[in-house]
Amino acid sequence: MSGLQNIDLDLDIFYKKDNLPKISVGDKIKVVIYLELPKEIGEKEKKEKERTQAFEGVVISKHLSNQKIDSTIRVRKMFPGGGAEKVFLLNSPWIKSIEVLGNSIVRRSKLYYLREKTGKSARLKNRL
Repeated sequence: MSGLQNIDLDLDIFYKKDNLPKISVGDKIKVVIYLELPKEIGEKEKKEKERTQAFEGVVISKHLSNQKIDSTIRVRKMFPGGGAEKVFLLNSPWIKSIEVLGNSIVRRSKLYYLREKTGKSARLKNRL
């Protein structure tokens, strides 16, 4: 093994999260992210309030698998008058938790066509 491969393996061990759920395209998920990273507290310091924000939406694309350190997901959130997309690095320290709320039946690996759809036409069939 070369030196770069050793460094890559060390990074995988150090940064990789173990508690990631199985996420697939079409899943409705809730991602809770830190607005500022929690600080290491000493013995005499008070614990500060965690500032978090939840982003709930449908996974429209997935890059690589959960086992890779640089795997990402793109989540689309719909609201009246439009929508918003956000890309999340799954092993990022900014992510507090990821929760799968539901699964949908999809036949494509990327759901970019949902960008043009609004209202009832943007719904996906739920998997029972």
